[in-house]
Amino acid sequence: MADVNAKRVPPFLQKGVKPEDGGGDVQQPKEEIIEEPSLPVIAPSYPQIVQEEISMVFNTYNMAANLGPSSRRKREKGAGHDGTSTALYVDRRKSKVWNYYTKLGDAYVECNVCKKQLSFHNSTTTMREHLVRKHSIRDTLLSQLKDDQASEADYAAPENGIKRARQMTPENNLYHPAPCLEPRTDMILELVLEMIFRDLHPLSMVKDKGFGLLLGYLEPSFTLPSPAQLSSMLWHRYNVVKQHLEHYLQTAQSVVLCVESWISQLSQPYLTVTASFIDGEWRWARCILETQPVHENKGASDFGERLYTVLSEFGLSCKAVSCVIHDSLRDTAANSEQLQGTYGWASLCCAAHLLDLCIQAGLEVEQVQEALSAARGIVRYFQQDAKATCSLNSKLEAINKTKLKLVMDARPRWITTIEMCESLLDLKWAIMSVLEEHPKGTAAVQNLADHQWKLLQDLVPVMRTIKIATSFLREEQNVSISSLMPCIHGIVAAIGQQCEESSSVIKTVVGNIRAQLMQRWGILEDETVLESPAVIASFLDPRFKEMRFLSPTLRSELHRRVKNMLSQMFNHQSPPPASFWVPNSDYKAEGGEAGGQLPAHKDRGSGSQSQSMYDILLGKDPTESMPEIHQQLENYIVEPLCKRSTNPLDWWRNNEHRFPAVARMSRQYLAIPATAVLPDQAFAANESALEHRRAVLAPENLDQILFLHQNFDFLESMRNNSENRGRNLHIQY
Repeated sequence: MADVNAKRVPPFLQKGVKPEDGGGDVQQPKEEIIEEPSLPVIAPSYPQIVQEEISMVFNTYNMAANLGPSSRRKREKGAGHDGTSTALYVDRRKSKVWNYYTKLGDAYVECNVCKKQLSFHNSTTTMREHLVRKHSIRDTLLSQLKDDQASEADYAAPENGIKRARQMTPENNLYHPAPCLEPRTDMILELVLEMIFRDLHPLSMVKDKGFGLLLGYLEPSFTLPSPAQLSSMLWHRYNVVKQHLEHYLQTAQSVVLCVESWISQLSQPYLTVTASFIDGEWRWARCILETQPVHENKGASDFGERLYTVLSEFGLSCKAVSCVIHDSLRDTAANSEQLQGTYGWASLCCAAHLLDLCIQAGLEVEQVQEALSAARGIVRYFQQDAKATCSLNSKLEAINKTKLKLVMDARPRWITTIEMCESLLDLKWAIMSVLEEHPKGTAAVQNLADHQWKLLQDLVPVMRTIKIATSFLREEQNVSISSLMPCIHGIVAAIGQQCEESSSVIKTVVGNIRAQLMQRWGILEDETVLESPAVIASFLDPRFKEMRFLSPTLRSELHRRVKNMLSQMFNHQSPPPASFWVPNSDYKAEGGEAGGQLPAHKDRGSGSQSQSMYDILLGKDPTESMPEIHQQLENYIVEPLCKRSTNPLDWWRNNEHRFPAVARMSRQYLAIPATAVLPDQAFAANESALEHRRAVLAPENLDQILFLHQNFDFLESMRNNSENRGRNLHIQY
């Protein structure tokens, strides 16, 4: 019986054994990791610590499934036939490392984080080193894990200690979660934090009664963190991900800054600065850098200083920025002049914002405004009158068209104006029938006149054409500004043809829209067109490089300018002008007199000599004197066009080796987006969930929450794609 109890007593509790030395003169065997050779324990450098923290942030969530009830069942199954436990409650008392490992027999343990197996020889040194090197779980984190305060009798009967820990309440000051449950507690904290920045919740959510009841039911022993504690965790996560983003931004050849202006629910204006670029693997990247409040008393000079400060925080220089995309025309001239003069950045306005202004100019025609006002009155009447709505629904049920609904436009979103007109035209007969049946209907609302119904019917096709263009710009392969100019020229041509047989009112609407489009994008000014980054980007897009919307003269001039830009980009010096052929001094005239006949070449079969004779006859071969970068450009021009559905970044990834100089220029211009925000948000009919939820966030943590919301999944996907690509290349070789 004494022998059995001896097995259950930890070695450092036996007589003559000190906890510090783990057993006196007994030398513990050295452990080794199965998959890789053991490494000496060296204090990690600062970059290594940062990289380990980054790795831990993106890998720690795999612990949630590993440290749940399944792990406890594994330990229970590991109990020996004599009642002793192979889950090593004894070793847990001596070391907190066991919170991250599961015992596999007598010679191996398994890491609960990464599932790697390590050899075990009654020592936790290698296990601790593995946590530090692979998961950045150092002694500071292990020290937070409380030792199990169970008595020696609890070790003899482990179920007593677990049962007692479950019965104690969190309010008890002596309460310490069982060691096997502490990693689960940490995981719940991390998941609560993740829910906050993924779903854009305020930190005060943890004080809401409903959330507390839900989490209390799921985890009775869990104590909800305070907003201050979550704020500290949020800042730590923000700093780690920011370090990762800084390293990623260093791979960008050229960065485009996108500035979005928006207003919170408390009427506080904000600026969100986003970086757009194409990384080394030809992947389009869009990362939020910072969100900061705007003070009305600041001028145009403050705008450039704000952007410069943001760049400095991420280790980027002014030369790394090619241009700035903004979504506001306020102080545009002053901002553009200041950005160009002080920092050398081009300034472009968001295409979605400019398109809104062009359409609003067309809809400002008096007859159109009257028709739209009457249309809004009809929709509002059916929204407010329950009897009229029931009558309308019953008529729609009779013809199985219950899916048709009236839509109210949300000004100034012109897409909702189209939807409202379309819904009214689809329900025209039912609406007129309901208004005639209800005597109060005609008195409460003014019905559309026949010419107004006709006006809406002619207006919808014009607006629908523009909507189709925005749908094209919302596609993944058309995010770049290279797709913009073909769309603008297509809109101008299409709506011009549509209004040829329309009424004078529609012709006025279309004329206003076309005039605004041509003015804001400088379509009629040749010099403005050739200097436009959107035009150059279209030329560098293999789908639109023929530039069909330009005249042949402008096309040739554009090729010449791009050629000069390539020369400047690569600091190329122009070769000396070609001269006529002159005999060298090595050649001797057969007549022996000056000014005699041409030299008689002895080796007339020589390629160089015969080539010189050909040059006399046909002139110099232009390809020999042409710089290599110009040859690449000429070869790119004659390359066949790609399908419209092709992603230009995929094409350049596969053809960069053929046109390296042109590819470098393409990486810079194709990184410019057409809109200051994502196209789905820029051309959306309604306010997105992002816009709605960020408006109610507290200003203290708004920047960190939006930063993690946008960048966390993106950086993780970029890292996984890079690892998969590297793994595939390794398999190929």
